Amino acid sequence: MKNIYLLLGSLLFITACSSDLDQVPPNIASSDSLTDFTGVLNAAYFYQLGSVTPMAVMGDFRADNALMDEEPYPAFDRYNGDLFDGTLNNQFFRPFYSALYKSILSANNVIENSSDATQIAEARFLRALSYFKLVQMFGDVTVNLSAAPSVTDTSILVRQPATDVYNNVIIPDLLDAIAVLDNSGLASGRASLIATQSLLGKVYVHMGNFNLAQPYLADAVSQASGAGVILQNNYADIFVNDLNSEIIFATQVSSSIPDEYGFSEFWEWSFGLDTKALDPLDPSLITAFNVSEAGGNTDLRRVVTIDEANSSSPKFPQTGGADHDFIEMRLADVILLYAEALNENTSTPAAIIQLNKVRTRAGLLNTTATTQTAVRTAIANERRLELAFEGHRWFDLVRTGTATTVLGFTDTNYYVAPIPISEITSSFGAITQNPGY
Repeated sequence: MKNIYLLLGSLLFITACSSDLDQVPPNIASSDSLTDFTGVLNAAYFYQLGSVTPMAVMGDFRADNALMDEEPYPAFDRYNGDLFDGTLNNQFFRPFYSALYKSILSANNVIENSSDATQIAEARFLRALSYFKLVQMFGDVTVNLSAAPSVTDTSILVRQPATDVYNNVIIPDLLDAIAVLDNSGLASGRASLIATQSLLGKVYVHMGNFNLAQPYLADAVSQASGAGVILQNNYADIFVNDLNSEIIFATQVSSSIPDEYGFSEFWEWSFGLDTKALDPLDPSLITAFNVSEAGGNTDLRRVVTIDEANSSSPKFPQTGGADHDFIEMRLADVILLYAEALNENTSTPAAIIQLNKVRTRAGLLNTTATTQTAVRTAIANERRLELAFEGHRWFDLVRTGTATTVLGFTDTNYYVAPIPISEITSSFGAITQNPGY
């Protein structure tokens, strides 16, 4: 789908406005003059690019996998109001917020106006994905389901409870998409049935509803091979070859097209190429791999994930780095979520089978955990090692309520990030700040 971005290169002109939510995507004509919404849908895909680096940095640098070196960036590891910093706001949270609401606006236009059922289903997937990321990052958020929201009625900007966003937007969008999509878009990196099932299962896991999560994750795992989705034999190959057999959905990156966050991409942060984090590897992650290898095991993910000598992660190799796709969902992630759902639903023996699939690929022996509590811990540990530097760790700790214990802080206000100050100002206070910032 990177050719889509090349086509968009001549069309996209990102312009400032009083509020990012107010923008009609500038690459599209008014809806009443359009008959083909392919370009509008492509824009919804494109705008996901701006969310990639902030999501990756929050996911690992806010957690115990990575560290910042240069102020004010170590604020990611200080669980207080320091994250509400102008530099951090402009470099992470505002681009993230802006890009996702632009994707939502493009998706809204397709949903309202396209006559192509597949296009509408893809747009619903992208809108759900956007709101899921926003809720993960900020908690309560503004909801806009219109292609042409009012620019004068600020009441529509009032943030909606995260639970309502899940139940009234994200879940209905994904259910509608599941009813339409097949897996024909997998090869080109578009939304697919298995991606939508996986995302809905993941959403329910983040909501703590394992009963509803299990059947969607089960469908995704059981149907994976039929859709051509299988675990890569070699762990390293996942991060060298874009759209390989393990990838369920990725936001595709092209060095030919600048994005909302173009000066320092996600793979540069983990590799230690940005001066703010020249030595990003957190010693805690080294310890986690040591524990994994206790008793003579060799964890094949270790050499791929961490470089102790250079205190960095070579997971996304520097060669070809500018074109590394950001993996939103891959099969191992979904298998581990499925294992978690099974375990929480008291099907612990079945959960162990799923967990061991991932351990076997990593060159490890089967887990010795047998009780529900022990398997819960084993799955959490496996997710950390399997998905390190892919933007998952912080959000896993938050959703399981273990962030305070693992990271050593007490105020759960800091489970979410600060709302960009530009949005609060431009909304004349209709959009409020999160407590603690």
